[in-house]
Amino acid sequence: MEPITDPIPSAQGMHLRRLRDLTEFEVADGNPDVRGWAVRGADGRQFGQVYELIVDADALKVRYLDVELDENLRINERDRHILLPIGAAALDDDGDNVFVPSLTAQSVLDYPPYVEIQITREYEQAMLRALNLQLPEGQQSFYDQPSYDDSQFYQRRRLN
Repeated sequence: MEPITDPIPSAQGMHLRRLRDLTEFEVADGNPDVRGWAVRGADGRQFGQVYELIVDADALKVRYLDVELDENLRINERDRHILLPIGAAALDDDGDNVFVPSLTAQSVLDYPPYVEIQITREYEQAMLRALNLQLPEGQQSFYDQPSYDDSQFYQRRRLN
């Protein structure tokens, strides 16, 4: 048996950082900080809570919601974090809820876990496939697609 060695990670995905690690960044004025909000599927079922925002520091945009899944889903503790593309979710008008229409009980079980390592393009594509969302085509920039359109997320924001 040969020893297994992990390849040296590439720089791909290094532009994505947790908001809490970027001391010079904060949620834009007029937009709510959704950390701690409930994450619900199309049927209203709660799957977890927004744990952190994953930011593209180069573009100054939130790309993902880091969601900590509820214990009652019986998912291994180390696999309980998932990333959701910002454009795949929408804010609740009346409460502290984030709705993800493509998130179902089955898609949560099939979803690739996020373990706070760098985010590769393969991982991003696996997330989109788990949610049955379109992959970018041809020469289109990866983040120039509806799944990453933050205006979809913030257009239904809760007003204080």
